[in-house]
Amino acid sequence: MKLNKLLEKKLTIDNKTINNKLHSQSADIGLGTDDFGAGDQGLMFGYASNENDAFLPSPIHYSHEILKKLKEYRNDGYDFLLPDAKSQVSVQYEGGKPKRIDQIVVSHQHKEGFVHSTVAPARDAAEEILGDLIDKNTIWHINPTGNFVIGGPDGDTGLTGRKIIVDTYGGFAPHGGGAFSGKDPTKVDRSAAYMARWLAKNVVADNMADWCQIQLSYAIGVKEPTSIYVDSNGHNRTIQKFIEDNIDLTPKGIIDRFDMYNYYGYSENCVYGHFGNKNVPWEQIGW
Repeated sequence: MKLNKLLEKKLTIDNKTINNKLHSQSADIGLGTDDFGAGDQGLMFGYASNENDAFLPSPIHYSHEILKKLKEYRNDGYDFLLPDAKSQVSVQYEGGKPKRIDQIVVSHQHKEGFVHSTVAPARDAAEEILGDLIDKNTIWHINPTGNFVIGGPDGDTGLTGRKIIVDTYGGFAPHGGGAFSGKDPTKVDRSAAYMARWLAKNVVADNMADWCQIQLSYAIGVKEPTSIYVDSNGHNRTIQKFIEDNIDLTPKGIIDRFDMYNYYGYSENCVYGHFGNKNVPWEQIGW
């Protein structure tokens, strides 16, 4: 059915009535965003470290990699594994570097009656990714409830449908108040968080620091950020001055740098987090 028909205020299809309550964004917000001011106030954070080639904290990086490996298994013949899955890795650090894996959680949806069959692929995937970081004292939790047949939104959803800590740094670094998914680039919850990640990643990739956290803040309708804060093990004042002198941090500047109005990969890249080894504009290295 054509879109204009679906957007009529009331439409009856096969005795089912659809009431459309969608409307345009508030004109009050438009007062600020029409001229590319920020779409809201708030704090956005970006983080990167040189722990791995994804420039991510090890716990969230390993968690995503385990799930990617399990997807490979599912596509290669483990047809009792179903699409919904999540992982959590507790990493023990020593001297700021990962030393060992303390606990591993893998919850994977499966066909009815196959809960025990998930143990082997889950362990294989984790061992393939984590290698010698696993030791005899590592504690495993594989489908700890004992069954995971009902998955996806049929099983459980939050109000946003997204887990913002999973989308970012696994709690290793701060997160602002807003989710990314479902927001256009004028919303700095998304675009400025991507910029903060890009800045932090390039700081580390440029050997300006081993780890870097960038905080940006914005006010609705205001183009320039209201604050820039750099925390790293490098020269923070030098890093901040470089950013201020060379990078356009206005919403329009961010949109243009990442070509966000012409980027169509948002949906496919909202799995396994929004950051890491991904072919997305905000993960590219190079000033």
